[in-house]
Amino acid sequence: MKALVISGGGSKGAFAGGVAQFLIEDLKREYQLFLGTSTGSLLVSHLALKKIDKIKSVYTTVNNDSIFSVCPFLVTRKHGVQNIRINHLNVLLNFLRGSKTFGESLNLKSLIRKTITEEEFTVLKNSVLDIVVTVSNLSLNQVEYKSIKDFDYSEFCDWVWISCNYTPFMTLVKKNGCEYADGGLGSMVPIEAAIQRGATEVDAIILQTEINQLNRLPSKNPFSLLTNMFSFMLDRIESQNIKIGKFVASHNNAIINFYYAPTVLTTNSLIFDKEKMTKWWHDGYNFAKFKNQEVSPLEN
Repeated sequence: MKALVISGGGSKGAFAGGVAQFLIEDLKREYQLFLGTSTGSLLVSHLALKKIDKIKSVYTTVNNDSIFSVCPFLVTRKHGVQNIRINHLNVLLNFLRGSKTFGESLNLKSLIRKTITEEEFTVLKNSVLDIVVTVSNLSLNQVEYKSIKDFDYSEFCDWVWISCNYTPFMTLVKKNGCEYADGGLGSMVPIEAAIQRGATEVDAIILQTEINQLNRLPSKNPFSLLTNMFSFMLDRIESQNIKIGKFVASHNNAIINFYYAPTVLTTNSLIFDKEKMTKWWHDGYNFAKFKNQEVSPLEN
């Protein structure tokens, strides 16, 4: 069984979309399992439906207003350089409303329901394919994998949304008596889960470079310190996920094909810039094409 696994990475998911487009449309890869974390969970349903143009149009037109109902930061440009700082007013008002997070992502929840229709959900649920998203259960201190086979339309859309909620900057969701957050807090690259579900060959799209190419700039304020800390932790989680995935693959005679981002795409994946994301989608497509340029015509 072949599986497509897409890591978390916020706006960098545009790059993953480009890679997946080449694998599905040009290499004609047929996957039986689609497993995503965070931004990967947004992509997998559309990729399974092979409605790539539809999800591409989403990833290349969204902005922060498409994601945040309460945006916790401000983005300004000075001398051509992008500056990000905390939106003190929004954060304060959010706390006064009783929220536990700096921002809220209710607009993303609405966007998910607009882009995945109930009819498309039904087609996927009744197919032989399995679509799985990763969430972090903070109350039970565990990672959970939610299959489309186990839920109705509304519930599955909720799990996709929850998988993307990068707390404490996005909504903390209480569901079934537990608090849930971004799947990347526990499993950034769910290769192990794909193999445990029977995958014998995995195409894994990793939205960071294979080798560290970044020295982070000194923190300018508490907000940038917090983002740097979370980025550091998620990088460590991702590295461990990959090591565990390789170990499990070697003991199950499974093959993993890695597609790492060749360069650092952004230092803040919570900024959704449609121009950059359009470029990243094309970069992902061209990178996958370059990586597979030695594939024979018969395999194409």
